[in-house]
Amino acid sequence: MQMPTGPYCQSCGMPLSMDASGGGTNADGSVSAEYCSHCWAGGAFTQPDLTLATMRSQVDGMLWQNSVPDPMREQALAGVAQLKRWADS
Repeated sequence: MQMPTGPYCQSCGMPLSMDASGGGTNADGSVSAEYCSHCWAGGAFTQPDLTLATMRSQVDGMLWQNSVPDPMREQALAGVAQLKRWADS
C-alpha cells in the first residue's frame, strides 16, 4: 500500500486528493489549499476546541477503519503534530 501524495490537510494530514470536496471552504467560499472539508468550513475549523491528542485519536481510528498497515499508521500519526494547526501545541 502506497501513501497518497499531497498536499495534505494541515490539521488532520489527510491527502486533499482524497477529499471528495477537494478541500474545505474559506470565508469567501473559495476552496482551501491547506485544510480538508472535514476540518475547515467557512474559514474556520469545524472543531475549534479539538486538541492534538484527540485529533491523533480520530486519525488513528480512521486509518484503522480503512485497514492501513501499522507502520503506515504510525508514520501518519507521528506527522500530525508537525502540521500547521498544531505547530504551536
